[in-house]
Parts: sequence; C-alpha cells; structure tokens
Amino acid sequence: MIKTTMFKVLYGVSMVRYFVIFTMLLISTVSVKAETGGLKSLETTDSGQIWSAVGRLTLDGGRGFCTASLIATDIILTAAHCLYDKETGIQYGTEDFEFQAGWRNGRAEAFRKVKSVLAHPKYSFQSLNTVEKVSQDIAVVLLEEPIRSENIKPFIVAPLPRRGDGVAVVSYAMGRKDVPSIQSLCEVRAEQDDVLLLTCDVDYGASGAPVFVMSDGTAVIVSLISAMTFLGDEKLSLGVALQETLNEFAHLVRRYEMPAPSISSSD
Repeated sequence: MIKTTMFKVLYGVSMVRYFVIFTMLLISTVSVKAETGGLKSLETTDSGQIWSAVGRLTLDGGRGFCTASLIATDIILTAAHCLYDKETGIQYGTEDFEFQAGWRNGRAEAFRKVKSVLAHPKYSFQSLNTVEKVSQDIAVVLLEEPIRSENIKPFIVAPLPRRGDGVAVVSYAMGRKDVPSIQSLCEVRAEQDDVLLLTCDVDYGASGAPVFVMSDGTAVIVSLISAMTFLGDEKLSLGVALQETLNEFAHLVRRYEMPAPSISSSD
C-alpha cells in the first residue's frame, strides 16, 4: 500500500512542465532498494530505431515539451497535465502543440500538428494533487494527419505489470531534451489505485513518457510517467495504469471520431 503523507508541486526553472512530488510511506512493500540500470542515450538512428514512435510533444508554441508515444497511426498518448498552462490552468489550443516523432538533434522522423485532444474525463488540472489525480493523468491526442512509415510503428497498450517486474522507460527530459534516453532496467516497486511506484529515473519533460515491458520480443506500453517522487533520498517515479484507464473513456474517443487505441487482452 502507498500512503500519501505530504505533497507539493515542483516547477522547473528552465522547463514549463511540472511533476507532482509526493513523500511516500511504503507499507508491506519491498524495503530493499531495487537494482536499476542507468540511462542510455539513443543518440544514433540505429540505436533508437525501434523507439521512433516515441517523440516530443511541444507545448505553448515550442516553449516547453512533454514526452508522448504513438499508439495508432494518428493518435499519441501523453499525460493529461501536459495539455494545460501551469500558470493559468487553461488548456492550450491545438495550434500550440506539435508532435515530433523520434526527435533527435534537431531532426524528427515525422512532424505532425494536432487536430484535437482528449484528457481522461475525470481529470481536473485545478484539483488537489492526490494519488487519484495521478491515476487519471492520461490524455490521447489526435494528429492532423496519420503517420504511416515503416520506421514508425504504433505501440500496443498491454496489461499492468506485476510488482517486481522489470520495465523500461524511453523519455526526453531536462538536460537531454534533444536526444531520447532509455532506462532498460527499472522495477515496479508497488501499486495502489491504478498508480505504480517505479524505480525509473525521470526528470522535467519526461511527463507522458511510455513505460514498456517486452512481450515476445516486442515492446508494449504498460504505463506512462505522471510524476516523480522521493522516498528518503531515493528518487522514484509514479506511473499511470493504462489499460483499464483507457477503457474508461474509449467510447468518448470513438464519439469524437478518433479510432480506439490498440489494447491487447490479458493473458
């Protein structure tokens, strides 16, 4: 169980995005610090080719960014809080966004403008920061034009990993905004109310970053990064459980004439 004892919001100096910071008390969870692998830069096209469907979603006309991932040829997945101006709480207009698939050193595999955005219907940017709010921190974004490329394949969304399972995160963040990085060995430390406590290393800009597991040699998305947190001196991250959460508003996606994301069935 994860018990929230205190929280505050941390804003970056050079970035306009934020992460919610929680001080966590872990009860009945692993007390030994999980072994994790460090971040590896995906500097070259070859090293990052299978991750080309991960990209930057630029915000406010390029003055900030989050990480996003392609889950259909014309739909990307990101964190709901990325849709809002942190100062005013007002949702950005679609003209303020651009998806840059596979962004690397000033070049992208594909650029797309945004046609419409849809946050989880229960998500409220202005509400108090709680675990429940993190569990709803998910949005789908419809691109103006589909991305159809042999080099950019949409990811499938898969069931929630179990506690102790190894996961990987691909993200852009402060200090590495021009090249994606992968942490291929981090762990699910705990889960409560559709929020995962992860040992993955994240920073500003990594909001919306996909969390992967490998299934039959293929990377599938099982969560996305919403926030970072500290347990003592250990920096951890909070991920949103996706499959059931997406199902909660899949019918709204169809109502807005957005094709439903690909979701695999539980094994």
